[in-house]
Amino acid sequence: MPVFKTPFNGYSVRFSPFYESRLAVATAQNFGILGNGRVHVIDLSANAPIINELIAYDTADGVYDVAWSESHDSVLVAATADGSIKVYDTALPPHSNPLRSLKEHVREVHGLDYNPTRRDSFLSASWDDSVKLWTLDRPASLRTFREHAYCVYSVAWNPKHADVFASASGDCTVRIWDVREPGSTMIIPGHEHEILSCDWNKYDECLIASASVDKSIKIWDVRNYRVPVSVLNGHGYAVRKIKFSPHRRNLIVSCSYDMTVCLWDFMIEDALVGRYDHHTEFAVGVDLSVLVDGLMASTGWDELVYVWQQGMDPRAA
Repeated sequence: MPVFKTPFNGYSVRFSPFYESRLAVATAQNFGILGNGRVHVIDLSANAPIINELIAYDTADGVYDVAWSESHDSVLVAATADGSIKVYDTALPPHSNPLRSLKEHVREVHGLDYNPTRRDSFLSASWDDSVKLWTLDRPASLRTFREHAYCVYSVAWNPKHADVFASASGDCTVRIWDVREPGSTMIIPGHEHEILSCDWNKYDECLIASASVDKSIKIWDVRNYRVPVSVLNGHGYAVRKIKFSPHRRNLIVSCSYDMTVCLWDFMIEDALVGRYDHHTEFAVGVDLSVLVDGLMASTGWDELVYVWQQGMDPRAA
């Protein structure tokens, strides 16, 4: 299976919603603590297990996340450690990039998510405890959401409701928001430790998952969130990122500081259906292709990006 070596530590990997062979990777020097960053746009070769780099963009600070535009096939946004969001267009020459730098957050930007239904807006989550709503045609954010009492690590749009999103925070809560409402519409006190990631089920708009430093993943039904629908235990350390499958209702993928990527079926008793231990450092980025059923990607602090088919060995040539 294809492997790509990055000069810096991997932080995030995202499949393009337009091209089944294209991915973007966010990286940061010195484990993101201090130093530069780089965004890689890579392409899977059609006839061999090779990954080609199409272009790379250097940043003065580490890059913690990337998100592809849902409306322009060549545009992506990057979350950086200086609190800015860089906007890139791969169709333009390198000297024209970044197109712009959106700077309002006063701490690191840690998470991004593009609206998959409205397709014109995206969210940013920051260590300044806030979430911001942006569109590319405006230089300033449309709105700032401030309720969390600690860093916001992750944001996720609801796949069916264009105005609804969730945020996951170090204050141990997931909050549900509607951009038409003045404040959050729901607070889920999901874990007793920091919540690092959240994602909505792509087939049931009432199901949301949270992943925590407590090593667990919990599935919640927002219609009755006092008790989780499912609790997934199996990681040995903090669960860094989770992603529901775009093709199968009951599947969710996770990556962890235990260096593994896990695949779960949250509706069966033995929920852990796959464990991949190909990384040799913290596994911090994972994604599932919207265009190709079962195609997975992960990245980690071992400076490697793996792309593989579910059920295969990521390290197999």
